[in-house]
Amino acid sequence: MIILGLNAFHADSSAALLRDGQLVAAVEEERFRRVKHWAGFPAKSIACCLDQAGITLAQVDHIAVNQDNGANLFRKIGHVVSRRPNLNLILGRLRNRRGRERLPQLVVKEFPGQTFNGRFHRVEHHLAHLSSSFHASPFDKAAVVSVDGFGDFASAAWGAGDGTNIGVEGRVYFPHSLGIFYQALTQYLGFPRYGDEFKVMGLAPYGLPSFIGAMREIVRLKADGGYALNLDYFRHHREPVDYQWANGAPEFGDLFAPALETLLGPRRRPDDPLEDRHHDIARSMQDMYEEAFFHLLTAVAKKSGLTDLALAGGCAMNSVANGKVKRKTPFRRVYVPAAAGDAGGAIGAALTVWHGLGNSRSFVMQHAYWGPQFFADEIARLLSQQQSRIAQAGCTIEIIPDELALCRRVASAITDGKIVGWFQGRGEWGPRALGNRSILCDPRRADMKTILNERIKRRESFRPFAPAILEADVSDWFEENGAVPFMSQVFQIRNEKRSLIPAVAHIDGSGRLQTVSRRSNPRFHRLIEAFRDLTDVPMLLNTSFNENEPMVWEPIQALDCFLRTKMDLLVLGDTIVFRPGENAL
Repeated sequence: MIILGLNAFHADSSAALLRDGQLVAAVEEERFRRVKHWAGFPAKSIACCLDQAGITLAQVDHIAVNQDNGANLFRKIGHVVSRRPNLNLILGRLRNRRGRERLPQLVVKEFPGQTFNGRFHRVEHHLAHLSSSFHASPFDKAAVVSVDGFGDFASAAWGAGDGTNIGVEGRVYFPHSLGIFYQALTQYLGFPRYGDEFKVMGLAPYGLPSFIGAMREIVRLKADGGYALNLDYFRHHREPVDYQWANGAPEFGDLFAPALETLLGPRRRPDDPLEDRHHDIARSMQDMYEEAFFHLLTAVAKKSGLTDLALAGGCAMNSVANGKVKRKTPFRRVYVPAAAGDAGGAIGAALTVWHGLGNSRSFVMQHAYWGPQFFADEIARLLSQQQSRIAQAGCTIEIIPDELALCRRVASAITDGKIVGWFQGRGEWGPRALGNRSILCDPRRADMKTILNERIKRRESFRPFAPAILEADVSDWFEENGAVPFMSQVFQIRNEKRSLIPAVAHIDGSGRLQTVSRRSNPRFHRLIEAFRDLTDVPMLLNTSFNENEPMVWEPIQALDCFLRTKMDLLVLGDTIVFRPGENAL
């Protein structure tokens, strides 16, 4: 049985394909379109999944999309009757709904000459989120929680998973939303682009929670574990907010109302300097998010009596909060999938249909490498075609087919302070580079963060870089222990270790780690081992292979990024491209 899952006409448009309940491929449209968080119909992602599976559209039995316009219908009607929102707001939502209703026709239109004879399924947004985590987790039973902005008129859902079944026991409905709270305050702080919330997470440790009283005026906790927004501070529920969900980067108008500036002071414009007040607001809003998040999780744990948690939704990208779950709630194990946000809904929709048809569980997502792979002959052909560009840049090429020798060579370069572009195997699913489309550096260099930003990344100085650490060594370096294969949790680095790895230690002593296992990525594991053998440090600084764009996806994009930046080495499979003089290692 072939099931194709889609996240369409929403941010992070994506496709995923299951064969007999096993994931075959999963990709995000932004990788092809070269626009971050690309929203629209994921035609190129669908084509890639079909190609990875070696099939045509006619062989697909089911297509599942992570949105159901009929979900929570009576709630929608009740809101319109009781709140009487602006007519233009209603019309805008109806136009977006009609676009999604055309999905079956779009599938056929985008693949001329191919037919689809299977069934089309619409899966409620949060059920798809919950499935993307629980049904891909190692847990037979677990509490399940989804928290995001909005989907199908709800912003959160929770309950329990048992085997193939997921029982939803509670929801938070429009217009109340922790995701909207965080996005609106992110806009207020002068970070207007979709997905900028992670910048606030990086900024928060520089401040004090001096605005927490104001935050509690904005978000109110409820006795049942839920929460509600003080709607005086928001616009999204009563008037149109400009947004763009089709064929480009997602765009949002301001979600907050003028009353927020009365409460917190004037908004920061993107070009304004960051002041202590902004640091404090960032810290306070992160603290408020955690207060509401842990309030919900504690109530879910108490009601379910379970100690395992499967977590999803856009807010599950808040790795700072995720890393505190075991300290702040009764949960002892936490699973967060590689794509916890809306992209992951493609897998969740497909898994929901698979299990809804009476099939058993057999899949656990232990790694994130579900994109295309490029082999030695393709890389050789590319380098031959680009020979003049490479020679003009003064670069040289060497092929090292022995994996151990290759890893030792690259590890030695990293110890010498070199910046390495590392392109291996299948591309990553989700927003994080996890050792196949990565830039790698020495975490011991106190100046490496500055060097990376000046030469390649050009990121804000307050944003940290992440450590990729051998799974067996986590407890020696971090106060928390456990596998974090998808860089989804922030742990505190042990006090005595922080000075040894300043390039990956944030100002508060934390690190958003990735644990690397031999079974999931043997080559990356071997590279880190080679670095450990030289330095006694079992980790590397790992950041996405890009320069203010989606991470590189094909070898030509990796080569282009290498040549236009000041990267020192490019490793494409078994081939190393050296800057002038760098091959004399």
